[in-house]
Amino acid sequence: MPLGFPYYNLSVTRTTPSKMETDTLRGNPLSPNDSVSAELLSPTGYTVLAVIMGVFSVVGIVLNILVIVVTVRHRQLRQPLSYALVNLAICDLGCAVFGGLPTTVTSAMGYFSLGHVGCVLEAFAVAFFGIASLCTIGIISVERYIVVCYPMGAVLFRTRHAVTGVVLSWVWSFVWNTPPLFGWGSYELEGVRISCAPNWYSRDVGNVSYVIVYFLLCFAVPFSIIMVSYSRLLWSLHQVTRLQVSETASTNRVEVQVARMVVVMVLAFLVTWLPYASMALAVIMDSSLYIDPIIATIPVYLAKSSTVYNPLIYVFMNRQFREYAVPTVLCGWNPWDSDPQISEGETNVASFSKPQKVSPEESLK
Repeated sequence: MPLGFPYYNLSVTRTTPSKMETDTLRGNPLSPNDSVSAELLSPTGYTVLAVIMGVFSVVGIVLNILVIVVTVRHRQLRQPLSYALVNLAICDLGCAVFGGLPTTVTSAMGYFSLGHVGCVLEAFAVAFFGIASLCTIGIISVERYIVVCYPMGAVLFRTRHAVTGVVLSWVWSFVWNTPPLFGWGSYELEGVRISCAPNWYSRDVGNVSYVIVYFLLCFAVPFSIIMVSYSRLLWSLHQVTRLQVSETASTNRVEVQVARMVVVMVLAFLVTWLPYASMALAVIMDSSLYIDPIIATIPVYLAKSSTVYNPLIYVFMNRQFREYAVPTVLCGWNPWDSDPQISEGETNVASFSKPQKVSPEESLK
């Protein structure tokens, strides 16, 4: 018998679902007091999950540490947006270290070996860093909207605004992830029982109320901010393009580039977080809904994969950062150093006061 809590051992073979499995996915999740074991996945399946999560975790740790190190080493990168980007890297690093690595170990073992306390701590850490990450992405979307849509300086996004947003993201996450530690809501095993999360399945009134509030304030609010900010950004950029007469080709090219980047950002957010949030909401709305544990594990892995996608999209698509990061990795050599800058075209951005020369692509960087 492995050390820890034997009721997490998933080593018993069975060909039909047990009452425990059915009850678990229909409102009565496996609790630390249950002693029934069930094999939900083959040893090969757990090994595959361990490899996938291990790759995500290691790559996420390397990329996010690189973001932090490069930003600290180069003063030129210390702009207001950089505070949000570094904060996003810290959040993703926390998710990879406290969520990805433990899940890799438990996947390789085939059962959750950290006990009830370990389950609560792992779930709290992932939720804490994850929600702070979502809030930070919301801050980045607001900053991008302000910089691109108010180039005249009527509205400025300064360092103090970035720092305030970063602090609020941590406070907001802490406030809404600590209630389960004190009895409002709870943290339980999820999916194939190798990681923990807020208890979406319990029909207890207190738990349901917490999950609903949590969903609205920790997912719906950041999601709404992101969609509104980027929608207005694209609309403003489109309006600017329509006002251009002499530089149509240049402005159309810039609009396409900016639109492509925004679409990538939004799609990455939706792919990594929407399935998980949708699954949780579906379980909350319909207590009789059955979700196969293997299917329920897919959104969990998608959400944790954001530790890799975020630095690639929000940081390494930034040409200025890339110019410093690549030589750091390649010991001073930058293979793109001599490439022509094909997107330096400037465009006049109309305003109610007077025009000002800006580069929309530079604004998004």
